[in-house]
This record gives sequence, C-alpha cells and structure tokens, in this order.
Amino acid sequence: SDHTVDNIKHFRNRKRQSPNVAIVGDVLFRGSIGRTDLPGGNHQQLIDGIKAKLLKLPDDTMILPGHGPATTIKSEKAANPYLK
Repeated sequence: SDHTVDNIKHFRNRKRQSPNVAIVGDVLFRGSIGRTDLPGGNHQQLIDGIKAKLLKLPDDTMILPGHGPATTIKSEKAANPYLK
C-alpha cells in the first residue's frame, strides 16, 4: 500500500546546493498524514514510522507527497498536529 512508511524514498543531495528530497507517497502531507482507515491501516504504526524514518531527516529535506503541496521536515515538525 502507498500508505506505509516502507514506500518512502529519500534522496540525499551530496553537493548540498539544494535540499535533500523524500518522496513519501501517501504517508505524510502538509499538515496531515496518510489515511489509516483503509484495510491494513494502523494509525500508531504510521505515526511511529514517520517519527523513526522521516523526522530524523535534516530539517531542510523537501517532502514530496503523492498529491498536494510539497513541505519540509522543519515545517511538519513545527505545525503538523498529528506529529505532536
């Protein structure tokens, strides 16, 4: 499913002229998270995975969700109510 942290792809920019990028599918969105009401969904597992895999990335990492606007790790740490 596209709603699991196992589908996250992280690209590190070695030259650091632009931010790292994480393609996250339907896991994390600007101010929200992926749905967990679908078959196989698990809210706590999704939150734990985001905290373990995404929130440890550099703050300037650009997050590209499956749909909706891009965001950054820093923005989501500061404003995403699901990650408080």
